[in-house]
Amino acid sequence: MQRITTGDRWRVRLAVALLVGQVVMAGVARFHDDRFFTWAPHDEWTDFEIEATVDGRPLSPAEIVERYGYTAVGAEPRAGAHVLRAVRLAEKREHADDPAAVVVRYRVNGGEEQTWSWP
Repeated sequence: MQRITTGDRWRVRLAVALLVGQVVMAGVARFHDDRFFTWAPHDEWTDFEIEATVDGRPLSPAEIVERYGYTAVGAEPRAGAHVLRAVRLAEKREHADDPAAVVVRYRVNGGEEQTWSWP
């Protein structure tokens, strides 16, 4: 019979920890929009439209891309919360001195249109 060495025990512990971590994160992904660190599938498709105005002036599609990193009309192959998070973070962190009024209209998996606004 072959002896189990200390190195073998650590390898088994590491493998078990990684598998347990992935199972936990896959479970979390079923109930949370952040799925970056799991093997959970991106099972949502979100079509969206972003409209923003600064000081009463509508932003052009190019300005929206520059400001939020998303096109004014587009699709996100992950949860729609990624688009909303990008808008929210851009307004809170990068554009606090020139805030925009933003409206995002979106549909998840072709469902009913939803509207999100900032502020």
